[in-house]
Amino acid sequence: MQLGMDFSQVEEMVAGVDEVGRGPLCGAVVTAAVILDPARPILGLNDSKKLTEAKREKLFDEIKEKALAWCIARAEVEEIDQLNILQATMLAMQRAVEGLSVTPKLALIDGNRCPKLAVPSAAVVKGDSQVPAIAAASILAKVSRDREMQLLDQQYPGYGIAGHKGYPTPVHLEALRRLGPTPIHRRSFGPVRELLQD
Repeated sequence: MQLGMDFSQVEEMVAGVDEVGRGPLCGAVVTAAVILDPARPILGLNDSKKLTEAKREKLFDEIKEKALAWCIARAEVEEIDQLNILQATMLAMQRAVEGLSVTPKLALIDGNRCPKLAVPSAAVVKGDSQVPAIAAASILAKVSRDREMQLLDQQYPGYGIAGHKGYPTPVHLEALRRLGPTPIHRRSFGPVRELLQD
């Protein structure tokens, strides 16, 4: 039975920050920042990749309801192509932290580097499976991006976006070759760039 993380480790006024969508060939990179309330435990928090879709959806609403503050932010395809994916991710994380209604005393960032922030920050490798606030951020980011990919799937049928969420799966690569890139495809990413050069 997976109980999730120990909520007694939740520190006051510490924001967890995570991103979803660095690897896909299309769509925005989505980030979230969450400040959890130590007095309002959320059971079952974990790295979004370790949870079922149904569990993530349920936690998504609970996090938004119980957190002291949360913000979901993004960097668009154009920004990814202009800046590169790492810089665009940092920009989206900046936007998420700046968008919080409460200023955190510290921002813990999933991964090995931090965006430039007005508050102190620290990078935590594999933070989404260690820090409850980062796990909460990973869930908000993933659920919102997945929902967006379902809408884009209707807008751009034939690519299977709802299934692979934009990642470079064989199905996606085959559809790209057959149908060509759409406006939501990242032109700076190898498989898309190669098709545009042909």
